[in-house]
Amino acid sequence: MKLVQHSDAPENMSDPSGGGRLSPTVADAVGRRLAALGVDTFFGVVGSGNFVVTAALSGAGARFVAARHESGAVCMADGWARVTGRVGVCSLHQGPGLTNAVTGIAEAVKSRTPLLVLAGDTPPAALASNFLIDQDGLVTSVGAIAETIYSAETAEADAVRALRRARLERRPVILNLPIDVQAQPAAGVPDVAAAPLPGAPGPRPADVAAAADLLEQAQRPLIIAGRGAVISDAGPALAALGERCGALLANSAPAHGIFAGEPFGLGIAGGFSTPLAAGLLPQADVVISFGAGLNHWTTRHGELIGAQARLIGVDVDPGAIGKNRRADLAVAADASAMAEALDAELARRGVSPAPWRTEELRDELAARRWRDEPFEPSDAGGVIDPRTLSIALADLLPADKAVVIDSGHFTGWPAMFLDVEDPRAWLFVNGFQCVGLGLGCAIGAAVAAPERMTVLAVGDGGLFLSLPELDTAARVGARLLVVVYDDAAYGAELHHFGPMGHDTDTVRFRDADLAAIAAAAGCGAVTVRSLDDLAPVEAWARDGGGPLLVDAKVDPAIVADWLKDAFRAG
Repeated sequence: MKLVQHSDAPENMSDPSGGGRLSPTVADAVGRRLAALGVDTFFGVVGSGNFVVTAALSGAGARFVAARHESGAVCMADGWARVTGRVGVCSLHQGPGLTNAVTGIAEAVKSRTPLLVLAGDTPPAALASNFLIDQDGLVTSVGAIAETIYSAETAEADAVRALRRARLERRPVILNLPIDVQAQPAAGVPDVAAAPLPGAPGPRPADVAAAADLLEQAQRPLIIAGRGAVISDAGPALAALGERCGALLANSAPAHGIFAGEPFGLGIAGGFSTPLAAGLLPQADVVISFGAGLNHWTTRHGELIGAQARLIGVDVDPGAIGKNRRADLAVAADASAMAEALDAELARRGVSPAPWRTEELRDELAARRWRDEPFEPSDAGGVIDPRTLSIALADLLPADKAVVIDSGHFTGWPAMFLDVEDPRAWLFVNGFQCVGLGLGCAIGAAVAAPERMTVLAVGDGGLFLSLPELDTAARVGARLLVVVYDDAAYGAELHHFGPMGHDTDTVRFRDADLAAIAAAAGCGAVTVRSLDDLAPVEAWARDGGGPLLVDAKVDPAIVADWLKDAFRAG
């Protein structure tokens, strides 16, 4: 709870009703400038320190979605940005408003999501304020960029600069708005326009030639796309390059869907790989990664890239190349630009596709998806096998949907069995591996594309950490299906430490009625213990609107195969 300290509140606060009784302030000018620059949707929690700027931005035509918690608000802006490809905007109170949001900001940093966070800030001279913290130091500690509104004369230029940096650097920018500066009369400076962003960085011709030399000799080339390729909208260019050189196509977990429909797509590389893909990936002799960090998740601690493989790393951030696996060739370039240039160079050389793509392999890939792999379903009473649940959901939900995945033991099952047609409709909220951020991201995704169904997969632990936003989902009428993989435990810790002989009572909980909690928040709700219980979900998918929560009581005895990899990472 934030208690308003009147000594911190603006003394010259403008009239939020727009009646014009008070002169425009810096806060008014900043809000109006951002609206003029195209900000048309934003999220937040309003306190005294961000009240006026929020009202100004909203009054200028931007839609404001009020969250119940600041972490949820930032995650909504994150989800909205991932779907739209634009800068997500969030408005927060100073001090506790910002500290509450830091975990969501860290997720956005690690997932390379461009955000602009408008944060009230305590005046430097207010040394006795309860709200006083080092906001710059706080946000930079998690990798975000700190910017400030410095004066009435520079305020609009400061706001323009912050928005531009978020777009250009593809990460969160926190724009601190000191209370005393906000309250100053607007300076009436000349119109400040945002300079056009530079074009996508193209590769050096020498790098294109060197990459073409490697691919020209390859017999088993492999393309791995990461989130950087999604941000670049590189899917079509990468698919064309793969066809040109005969490469198989794979993606990191955050880039799922980028090769949807491609017959030589292997799906996710890493702990969620199908057995067939896990056998094929180490056979590659040339691997070219586009916007993928090739971390221990994507490579299974290096096991999925053979020692014989020559690696080409492509990323707009040179520091990201070779961070987890040494690259034989590092190319600092946009994924689309490099893929198109390399495709053109191979065509100029008349290079024939490598022989890896065969009709037999295409047929085998089509016949050995995860849902085709046999498993022994649970026969425990009163619970449902999470694999059975996921396959059933894949069958009854439309192809045109967004899928948001929270963090936890359950994470791989929806990743294995649920597909999307558009990689921007796939939100893998695991950059910071924090449970509980998925619901906010899912609401933001649903606000961004209200005509499309959004599906959130979340554990019971993650849902309890984000319960306030069920009210937000109901209030905005999101077409959102919340599927709770409810094992009444923190499953990862339960299954990791239990076999070692540890007492696991600290990570077990009573069986809570999550459907009743969701109904109390204004959502539709159903409890699922068997496939027969999914009938209301099928009806909702066909005819329903507004959020529906599915409290799926999954068998807690089913242990995810990828769990051992999770704890190998520390």
